[in-house]
Amino acid sequence: MDTAILFLTCVVILGVASIQTHLSRSERRVARVERKLDLVLGHLGLEEEVPRRDEILALVRDGKQVQAVKLYRESTGASLVEAKQAVDGMS
Repeated sequence: MDTAILFLTCVVILGVASIQTHLSRSERRVARVERKLDLVLGHLGLEEEVPRRDEILALVRDGKQVQAVKLYRESTGASLVEAKQAVDGMS
C-alpha cells in the first residue's frame, strides 16, 4: 500500500514538472516572438493599435492613471505590468 502511494506521488510530481517545463518553454518562445515582432514594427515605424485609445488617453489627461491602466488591460488583455508601462508611455 505504501509503495503504491509513493509510486503515485512520484508520477504526479514528474507529471507536474513536465508540464511546468513545457509551459515555461512555450512562454519563452512566445516572448521571443513578441520581441521580434516589436523590432519589426519599430523598424517599419509602426505602432501597435490600441483599442479604445482615445478613452485611455482621456483618462490619462484627467490624471486617472489607475482607471486608464484598468481600461487598457480590459481592451488589450495585457498584464498589469505591460498596461502600466503602456499607460505611462502615453502620458
